[in-house]
Amino acid sequence: MPSSLMCSLVDESLDAVLIIDEDCIVRYANQSMQNLSGYSGEELVGKSLDALLPGAMASCHTGFVRTFTRGEAPSAVLGKVREFAIRDRNGIVIPIEMKAIDIGQHEGRRYFGAFIEDLRPRRTMEAQNAALLARLEQEAMTDPLTGIANRRAFAAEGDHMLVRARRSGAPVVVGIADIDHFKKINDENGHPAGDTVLRAVAQRMTEAARASDFVARIGGEEFGLLFPDTHADAAVGIAQRIRESVAASPIETDDGRLVHATISIGLTQISPAEQLDDGLATADCALYNAKNGGRNRVESI
Repeated sequence: MPSSLMCSLVDESLDAVLIIDEDCIVRYANQSMQNLSGYSGEELVGKSLDALLPGAMASCHTGFVRTFTRGEAPSAVLGKVREFAIRDRNGIVIPIEMKAIDIGQHEGRRYFGAFIEDLRPRRTMEAQNAALLARLEQEAMTDPLTGIANRRAFAAEGDHMLVRARRSGAPVVVGIADIDHFKKINDENGHPAGDTVLRAVAQRMTEAARASDFVARIGGEEFGLLFPDTHADAAVGIAQRIRESVAASPIETDDGRLVHATISIGLTQISPAEQLDDGLATADCALYNAKNGGRNRVESI
């Protein structure tokens, strides 16, 4: 194949192509390399490669090349795909992926070539994908109506909390809270008002809980509670504060109605041998006692 065709192919390559000699002097830069660096071909050819390298790399790169060409040390770069960085005409450091090759000798001088890819588009895409994945994961763990954690998040947090508790011996209390007479609230005020009540109750509960506590919506009008490093007696006190915060004032709906809402809470301290579902079953029994005891109250088993 004629060399002119090969030159045309390299000249038009989307990858940046650079050739230097054994003294790290630039001998060729294709159009993509010129576009990437911001330098014209005339500005690059004949100049030291150091002009394209960040300060720390520029100070040692030439020495590495000369050590290799003298046969004093193997190259850690040639023939490998590596991530590096170059500095463009404006001093901006650009992350790149590079494959450098030894292209041999010509007229007594040794030459090295490199295929260079700008990593910024890939990094941007990776960051966007990571952000999208994080958002999807967050949405999968969030109740869409109230904006607090959902049952899936509650189960995951409960399992993690119990694993830590088994290692440390610290107590964990699990609870279930239920909005009293919620069906009546819906029937008398409509489902939009019921949704407003759910959102307001969720907000009041999370605000009244400690930062270390975990509150989630685990069912229609049911909320799960986790109290780490907390004995049953202390958890009752925190639950009473949560209950009081919900009952403290009526909730105003979008159409201006005032709805009085209260919650009943059942609690239990989980033993090290129990699973989260075991604790929830016992807490549900305590909730049943709270409902039968008149509602708007906290019961512990």
